[in-house]
Amino acid sequence: MHKHHKLWIILVVILVCLGVLLFWLAPSQSTAEQTDAIQNLNAPPPTLTSSMPAPTDQSRAFVSPSQQDTEVNCQLRLDNANRLIVNEQTRNCFEYFITQYGEKDLKQIKHDFKAYIQQNYKEPALGQIIDLWNRYINYREKLGELQPPNIDKEDPKYYQSIFAHMKNLRKQLFSDYEIEGLFGTEDTYHEYTLNRMTVLADKSLTEAQKAQKLKDLFNQLPEDWKENLEQLNKLEDLRKLTADIKARGGSAEDIHQMRMNLVGPEATQRLETLDKQRNDWKDKINQYLAERDSIMKSGMSDEAKQQAVQKLRTQHFNKPQEQLRVGTFETIHDQGGKLPYTE
Repeated sequence: MHKHHKLWIILVVILVCLGVLLFWLAPSQSTAEQTDAIQNLNAPPPTLTSSMPAPTDQSRAFVSPSQQDTEVNCQLRLDNANRLIVNEQTRNCFEYFITQYGEKDLKQIKHDFKAYIQQNYKEPALGQIIDLWNRYINYREKLGELQPPNIDKEDPKYYQSIFAHMKNLRKQLFSDYEIEGLFGTEDTYHEYTLNRMTVLADKSLTEAQKAQKLKDLFNQLPEDWKENLEQLNKLEDLRKLTADIKARGGSAEDIHQMRMNLVGPEATQRLETLDKQRNDWKDKINQYLAERDSIMKSGMSDEAKQQAVQKLRTQHFNKPQEQLRVGTFETIHDQGGKLPYTE
């Protein structure tokens, strides 16, 4: 459960990253103090020791006012030779200090970080940490100098271009090992998301073909990602592809084949059963409202109309929850609004 909880937190932060990234790339921004607090999930190599300095009164000097109820999040991992293991905890540590921007200026953040590391780590890890920190700060600054591509933001190539520029920048500042440790899991999610966008935007594919490609992409994800993304993405894809089919006047068979490719036969059967239940409810409501209109337009007295409508409602809807639902439909119908059928 702890592992899954951690993964959900990281998923949420990664999703936020896309929006923050666009803010970084605005031409008027040229500093790296903007933050996104992105984390990773890379497992450390086999022989490790964990370096987690015990909280001290001195460490309180390194937190901002808004972080007073937290410990300094610098649980860096070292190997048996006291060398730094670059993984998600390394980046978490850097971001803990960077997110203090606004309460502290960048100069103070750099000073505090180095003071904290010097207080808690020894060589060779000390030099490695500070060197990587300096390059990471440089990376954040250079992100602000990147120019967004002159491409329509609705085009997946817009985001692919941004991602490609980010990766090129990383290669200038970090080794392959460092890139995998700092950005590995983020890149897995970004590449998956960009590939999904490309598939959904491909006008040469039918919805059924898109569904199959989306399923194939999903199956390439690590198991932990699959477990947590399955329901979210499949629901989103089902809604999008179903809406596309209906918008072009596609058939029920088109929807059936798309669902078969995306979620398989069992889920497709459940969805089609749900479709039938919804259609039955829609027919039932429409018939009831038509008969109710006839009563309301008749020459009966108001009291007789109310009694007739109540009898009609009971005939059509014998369950209490259905009678509650139909009251909403009556109100919207009488006001001339669009009836809230579930699509």
